[in-house]
Amino acid sequence: MSNDQRRAFLRTAGLGLGGAALGGFLPGIGHINAASAAELIDPLAPKGTHFPAKIKSVIWLHQNGAPSTLDLYDYKPTLQKLAGQPVPESFTKGIKTSTQGGVGKLYVSNQRTWKQYGESGAWFSNLLPNLAQHADKLTFIKSSTTVGATHDISILKLNTGDLNPGRPSLGAWINYALGSANPDLPSYVVLYNGDREPQAGSVNWASGFLPAVYQGTAFRPGDSPILYLNRPEVRSALQQRTSLDLLKRLNLIGAEHYPHDTELRARLQSYELADRMQAAAPVAVDISKESAATKELYGLNDKISQSYGEVLLRSRRLVERGVRFIQVVSGFPEGVESDRQSWDAHSELDENHGLMAKMVDKPIAGLLHDLKERGLLDTTLVVWTSEFSRTSWGESGTGRDHNPWGYTQWLAGGGLKAGLTYGETDDIGLQVADKEKSVDTYDLHATVLHLLGLDHLKTTFINNGRSERPTVVYGKVIKDILA
Repeated sequence: MSNDQRRAFLRTAGLGLGGAALGGFLPGIGHINAASAAELIDPLAPKGTHFPAKIKSVIWLHQNGAPSTLDLYDYKPTLQKLAGQPVPESFTKGIKTSTQGGVGKLYVSNQRTWKQYGESGAWFSNLLPNLAQHADKLTFIKSSTTVGATHDISILKLNTGDLNPGRPSLGAWINYALGSANPDLPSYVVLYNGDREPQAGSVNWASGFLPAVYQGTAFRPGDSPILYLNRPEVRSALQQRTSLDLLKRLNLIGAEHYPHDTELRARLQSYELADRMQAAAPVAVDISKESAATKELYGLNDKISQSYGEVLLRSRRLVERGVRFIQVVSGFPEGVESDRQSWDAHSELDENHGLMAKMVDKPIAGLLHDLKERGLLDTTLVVWTSEFSRTSWGESGTGRDHNPWGYTQWLAGGGLKAGLTYGETDDIGLQVADKEKSVDTYDLHATVLHLLGLDHLKTTFINNGRSERPTVVYGKVIKDILA
């Protein structure tokens, strides 16, 4: 390839950013020209922020299936008092309850007890005794809202900001905007526990219209989370390196003819990353050498919490190694088979939430303690979230239906006012009480990006002639929760 050809290649395909490389914007960099393109030949090279970041990494704890935050964090004495009665019409004004198939009688579990914890006085039910000990580390958002009443649609909105497939996930945007802090590991990793991949799968960690190199990399549960990572014994390191060099040369020639083919660029990057990961990744996910005390801290000595504890322990190890975004999706404890989506409790809520809470309670508490002890909590953001929550009633009489109108999420880590509760729901925990404090998915995304040093309005990518951003045309930073 001649020098002129190389320069042309750098201008059009070096970053693998397609249309953005021709006229787009990179956060902290500005419009790309030939010089900056040459400097950023690696699309995963670290990039600048818009302003100083408060955190370096995010651990996104998606409680799949929508737990009832009314049974975990949102204590409502009025609901306790009215249990078993029809829902007063005054509470359902302004919402379409028909999307839930109707309204049943107000439901309260007789197995639930409540207590306040810490100096903040945060309420926790008896389902989360370990996490309750960390009340003063948490920043509660009790005025969360979303759109949609079915799991797949609302999960997609939670991860990508849209109800339809095709937009990049939040992790992909962060990967695109900041690049990788560790060239030997994926910058965006997806972890899950249980016997099956999360429902709807990779569409929730896809790169959408961003180049494919920014999508999430899923690690399976168990001792071998990365399939086919090890080099076959009959193949030497030199042979592998020679093959990769040949592939690289061929792909570069192809890229010159097809400068907007991001899949080609992603494939080239994945080969190189896989080569480096053969040494780095097994160490990063190997929890066998962790101390007995650490394994106990994460609940690995209990069959119910073991699998979830393992993925959270791996999350901490990935944070230590500079992985920027770790998306953890809850499944079921090992050996438990169910056709539900994890926390999905339209009936038999006590049985379901008793199992699921025991699975996550000790591991999440252990993660917060471990991050704090290792000096990582100040530079890490832990987000506890779900696609929506559950109503004050349930058609079955033993569970709850879907509630997108008002529920609880929490964050912990750097740049936050710890021990704060922002917003609240009404007296039966159905709708946000003060609409001015409603926090949609877009607002949560904008706030996470802000803590990473990114302005969600300036984190942009040109797609089909349109400047796109992570929060679509919505979103505001929740400034009241920031330190």
